[in-house]
Amino acid sequence: MRALAVDTEAPGRLRLAEAPEPEVGAHQVLVAVQHIALNYGDLNGARNRPAGFVPGWDASGVVARAAASGEGPPAGARVVTTMGSQGGWAERRAVDVDELAVVPADIDLAEAATLPVAGVTALRALQRSGPLLGRRVLVTGASGGVGRFAVQLAALGGAHVIASVGSSARGEGLRTLGADEVVIGLESVTAPLHVVLDNVGGPQLVSIWRLLGEGGVIQCIGTTSQQEASFPSLVGMRRSIEAFTKGPRSGADIAYLMQLMQAGRLRVDVGWRGSWSRIAEAADALLGRRVAGKAVLDVD
Repeated sequence: MRALAVDTEAPGRLRLAEAPEPEVGAHQVLVAVQHIALNYGDLNGARNRPAGFVPGWDASGVVARAAASGEGPPAGARVVTTMGSQGGWAERRAVDVDELAVVPADIDLAEAATLPVAGVTALRALQRSGPLLGRRVLVTGASGGVGRFAVQLAALGGAHVIASVGSSARGEGLRTLGADEVVIGLESVTAPLHVVLDNVGGPQLVSIWRLLGEGGVIQCIGTTSQQEASFPSLVGMRRSIEAFTKGPRSGADIAYLMQLMQAGRLRVDVGWRGSWSRIAEAADALLGRRVAGKAVLDVD
């Protein structure tokens, strides 16, 4: 089958190539992939993978063969999928039945592909941070995939949402998603902050720590700044930093996010879309922060 595989000589280290067919376990379905969504983690991780490795967490398509165990959706069902072992950027993938959700007829399959990593990450990070009603929630890197979902979900939870971006252009549209404040950097952000979803890391994380109020929590999701920082003493008021990981068994949470989409309460922003033969162009745009929202490739 065809797949986007690591090639150390290719631009962006990925190119269309031949790859082995997936091995399908008894509790897995075989999915014919139609759309794939890019994440920073996919692309950064591919740089350290050997030639021939097929990355990719998020993909949507149609069930080509149901699970031998009888679990999960039947052949022909439209599904969105994810897997911790990656391998999604291929014509076919084997997926555990608890790592997928059936896509309703009124939801576009390409948009559904954006939900597993970015949407579930935002949802679970907020859930782990405690009640949101009336609390001040800061989302850094708010114009990206995780950030845009986090702004919407925090607003739905009743929070006062502060969306931090790198430029005024990157902040466009965030107020319509539910942000009460859209700021560039942190200069205008005041204490206390109760919950922070940080997608940037580096020196900015140190500044955020100083803005936390009593009982405040930072969920460290990403480090797009690619910078290190010297952290201050943790002595003082009760506050915490957590290294966030999404975890397995995403199917139920993906289904919940699609319910919000159907009800018009969650919007998916696809800022770049094209053929998977344009992987180098898409990766460069995403890593260069020229994509507002998610980048989606069509398996054509």
